[in-house]
Amino acid sequence: MDGVEVVYKEAFDRFHELVITCDSSADLLRQIVKAPKEKRSNLLKLFRRLVSPDTSVEMLKRVRDVEEIISNYGYRFRNIDVVEAKYAAYSDNLEAFELPLMAVLFETQNRGQSGYELTDFFFEWFENNLAEDFTIDGPRGAGKDIELADILPGFDPGTPTDFVIRSRTAGDVVAIGYARYDSDRGGSQEDDRISGNRDKITKLSKYRAEHPDKKIKIIFLNDGPGFVLGSMFRDYVQLEDVYGPDFTMVTTLKMLDERLTKDWLLSDS
Repeated sequence: MDGVEVVYKEAFDRFHELVITCDSSADLLRQIVKAPKEKRSNLLKLFRRLVSPDTSVEMLKRVRDVEEIISNYGYRFRNIDVVEAKYAAYSDNLEAFELPLMAVLFETQNRGQSGYELTDFFFEWFENNLAEDFTIDGPRGAGKDIELADILPGFDPGTPTDFVIRSRTAGDVVAIGYARYDSDRGGSQEDDRISGNRDKITKLSKYRAEHPDKKIKIIFLNDGPGFVLGSMFRDYVQLEDVYGPDFTMVTTLKMLDERLTKDWLLSDS
């Protein structure tokens, strides 16, 4: 936890100071955006967590729009007195309030990086195991996803994919896929993820029906504790068994050797 404190302690101290001295939550935001850019981001993360869960940090970063944000969303800000009361309740042991929140912010900060690492591991595995017969395209880290309508004429527009696998000899698309790292997920977030994946399967199923010669598969590569705990894994298995039998695969990195094979990619199903 010492490392987490190094990252966030200064921001937490300054945020607490501003909460005590500001007259309103809107005033708090005005003071935060005056902070130097390198210090502002962590303060905005705290503002979102403790004052305005409905506004994204990216929105709050638009310093020139701060008055517009206050006008449009200020009525939903938590009252500054509520935030002060939260601090007051932990006045004898402020670490008990701050350290768990620091850990949450630290985990969120690194979640995207874990996703990039997952994609990078997958591409490396693919190149070591299937590159003789197939090629794979897509961003290995941060980068623009591939729009399916650009490579599959007639596909529903506005449907991106993380990677595309093609036959090395013919160049035909044989599979599309999505890589996700779930360090912690549940509730409505989990429901949204599963619903979104069902929608992807439905769109591909429609495309396959309209193009019987295209036996394109869909792969959901997932990893992380949020995936293997609770109901998420069972929900993903349903994607494969119920919503997209034969042409849908759910896999983790450890399952790749056994599941993602040349025979499956080229199977006539």
